[in-house]
Amino acid sequence: MAKRSVLVVVLALVASGAVATFASRTGQPALPWDPVATFSILGFDPQTGEIGGAVQSRVFSVGNGVLWAEAGVGAVATQAIVDVGYGPQGLALLKQGMNPSEVVKTIWDRDPDPRPDNWSKYGRQFAVMDAQGNVAAYTGPKAPTWAGHKYGKFCSAQGNILAGEAVVTNMVKAFEETSGHLSLRLMAALEGGQAGGGDTRGMQSAAMLIVKKDGGVWLHNDVVLRLQVDDSQEPIKELRRLVEIAAKQRGRMGR
Repeated sequence: MAKRSVLVVVLALVASGAVATFASRTGQPALPWDPVATFSILGFDPQTGEIGGAVQSRVFSVGNGVLWAEAGVGAVATQAIVDVGYGPQGLALLKQGMNPSEVVKTIWDRDPDPRPDNWSKYGRQFAVMDAQGNVAAYTGPKAPTWAGHKYGKFCSAQGNILAGEAVVTNMVKAFEETSGHLSLRLMAALEGGQAGGGDTRGMQSAAMLIVKKDGGVWLHNDVVLRLQVDDSQEPIKELRRLVEIAAKQRGRMGR
């Protein structure tokens, strides 16, 4: 038991040191744990009606909180100084008839900012896309740098703790210039973002979510694709492998 207690203390000291280093480097308030670097893209295919997103991050199992989507409604990506509740809130407001810009403003304005000292709403980053591919995003002034977003045709790329603006620029360019199924276009965007420098802290996990009414395999399934790579030294490469397997399955099923 004593050895375990010592280990916990050591890990705590290491973590606090990492956070302090980040805070001193960026000039931003110290966070309660080492900040998470993430980049994501939301995309829409007007020919098929499919909508979804893809994400890569230097955190374990990023697919558990960033991406949200509902067929016929839209998609949300929530990251940086994240409030996972932005995901279901965004979908609910889209259902009420709000456009993405209204949704973004409403969610942020309603945020009570319960932890302003170390988890400020001014550090949030999120994007909202409706079922027609209209999109809006917010990157707070306290989001860990480099942080920003960029719109493209039927897409929005956003990220924080990135090598620079080239990451999101490359993502949009890759999405717009890639043909084929939405999964291939989202996949190309992640690869483009990594080629632009990606996360400054490296890679660990990736995920993809695509929806369409009755677009999935089996009966009454709106999930076209839900893929997660939770822990890998090359999560984007592994996600590509899974996307290609899914493409072969669609081919066999004539979809």
